[in-house]
Amino acid sequence: MILYNVTVNIDQEIEKEWIEWMKEVHIPEVMATGMFHENKFFRLLHEAEGGGVNYSVQYFTDSIEKIQEYQENYAKVIQEKFKNKYKDRYVIFRSLLETV
Repeated sequence: MILYNVTVNIDQEIEKEWIEWMKEVHIPEVMATGMFHENKFFRLLHEAEGGGVNYSVQYFTDSIEKIQEYQENYAKVIQEKFKNKYKDRYVIFRSLLETV
């Protein structure tokens, strides 16, 4: 199994609106690509350095090929919508993990 993990530090002033948008728009859009079979959305319990609140959005898939297909065919458009909506109000870090 492959985990595509997206960690986001979001500005506290827009946190509630961002969570709603993530649950209602962004995550469903990623899942609608068909590249992932499950997702989870977590709030990190430790405080972020420099302010903001940290969240982890996790998308699970069966193969690296599906990750590559997502990145080649879907990610740019979806990530651009995120960038345009929240501009300089977030910091994001993406990672890929494999079950051992």
